[in-house]
Amino acid sequence: MKVGFAQYGVAHAHAAGKASVLKSNSRVAFYGVYEPDPALMASAMQVEAYQGVHWFSTREEMLQDGRIDAVAVEGAVCDNLARAHEVVGCGKHVWLDKPAGTDWEAFSALVAAARDRDLLVQLGYMFRYNAGFQFILDWAESGRLGELFCVRGRMSTSLSQERRMELAAYQGGILFELLCHLVDIVISLLGRPVTITSFLRNELDTPSFRDNTLVVFEYPRAMAMLESAAIETSPFAARRLEVYGTRGSAILEPFEPRPALRLCLDRDRDGYKEGWQEIPVEARPRYAASLQALVADILGEKEPDRSLEHELLVQEMVLRASGVLEGKYGQ
Repeated sequence: MKVGFAQYGVAHAHAAGKASVLKSNSRVAFYGVYEPDPALMASAMQVEAYQGVHWFSTREEMLQDGRIDAVAVEGAVCDNLARAHEVVGCGKHVWLDKPAGTDWEAFSALVAAARDRDLLVQLGYMFRYNAGFQFILDWAESGRLGELFCVRGRMSTSLSQERRMELAAYQGGILFELLCHLVDIVISLLGRPVTITSFLRNELDTPSFRDNTLVVFEYPRAMAMLESAAIETSPFAARRLEVYGTRGSAILEPFEPRPALRLCLDRDRDGYKEGWQEIPVEARPRYAASLQALVADILGEKEPDRSLEHELLVQEMVLRASGVLEGKYGQ
């Protein structure tokens, strides 16, 4: 049995990648794309990922198509939350790209509507199914690293002036746009923090764009420190996650295209040796495993790997770290 999918929008940075995996997944019937902006549509038509796909003429043609079970929402971040509401309102599951907008009440309402209609909302955090991240999450959840007391992460980029101006519209800047990926991982590792402290700085020539950022999540017996800058030279090789526990540590650097993982243990156990060692991990294409998991969830073959409550908590923490949700947290 195949799951019917469509894609709503092409403006998101992940849009073409999502279209590629929708086309290639043997358990997906990809019925096409709707893009309301004619210029964006014309540009996307030249991209290999969209070759041979059907283009819906109206949103109603897509949303009212009974063959479609789920929709990948891949427009601009400022548009995606409203589009996700349209999708859920038509009784379809949502593969919603990140971050999930800036309107906390609207996102909460989306999750509530999905829950009421027994629909799925999966956020597009692509590292959830990265093999290196999955190794760390599994070892942390199983207790094989002991009690976690420190997590450190850095995920930076280098942006053009045009892109910096676009992102200046979002409070939190590069933290909101990019560091949300690692916020998702920290919430999986440690849950809800008791205190959040953010440093949202501007260093270059776009004063309204926060291009050098840090957030600290504090827990009763742990801390997590996440950093992101938009002005880093050759940033991808330096993207890094460090997880420290009382029985061992794990460091993932880089994340892609070939994850490199090092593990340190307090003694020989679990098939590994005491001290530091390199752990081979599979290099997986982006988005493919996320789609496989969502398809299995829709078909009822398994429970979702992240609950709606997890999606709510991640979005809340992203908005709080970005300064969008104001007021004293944790009191």
